[in-house]
Amino acid sequence: MTASMTDAHAAPGGPIKLVALGDSLTAGYRLPADAAFPTVLERLLKAKGADVTVANAGVSGDTATGGLDRVDWSVPDGTAGVILELGANDMLRGTDPKVTEGALSAIIERLKARGIPVLLAGMQAAPNLGPDYKARFDAIYPALAKRYDLTLYPFFLDGIIGDRAQHLDDGLHPNRQGVETIAARMAPTVEAFLDRLRQQPVR
Repeated sequence: MTASMTDAHAAPGGPIKLVALGDSLTAGYRLPADAAFPTVLERLLKAKGADVTVANAGVSGDTATGGLDRVDWSVPDGTAGVILELGANDMLRGTDPKVTEGALSAIIERLKARGIPVLLAGMQAAPNLGPDYKARFDAIYPALAKRYDLTLYPFFLDGIIGDRAQHLDDGLHPNRQGVETIAARMAPTVEAFLDRLRQQPVR
């Protein structure tokens, strides 16, 4: 446990409340509730000494625009930070990256207006969509992170792509082991995000 994590643990007012706003990758498609990404991440963070909760605001099939439509009621008052994981369905549908970027930007702006920081979980386009689309889509997340000074986790599915043993039989969604891998790889970035939250003035 780092000193900063100790401070976060000791923060007044109870646990730090995070919300994971995303699609089926967050929701835990075809998995029991205890195997969904937010629950697994919360367990790993608590094991490292963080006093934190991670609420599951994932909706299967959601696009970035869908997330924008529901961000106000999906992220309740009292939320300290949001893990934003959207865009995979946009990519699978071949949505213009400008539309995806615009919706994600609007979500970030909405949360910023409420004083809620964002950890942005990046997505990458499949190669079969062509090099031009892939280059434009993949650039969305680093650009947004730079524009808004966000904590960025470059690729949500890092560590499981190409590994059939960590996917469901649809080849798209992580299975229980896949979620464990994703959460374990992402946990250090979330810890850094918690450090940033600890330094935020109390609202």
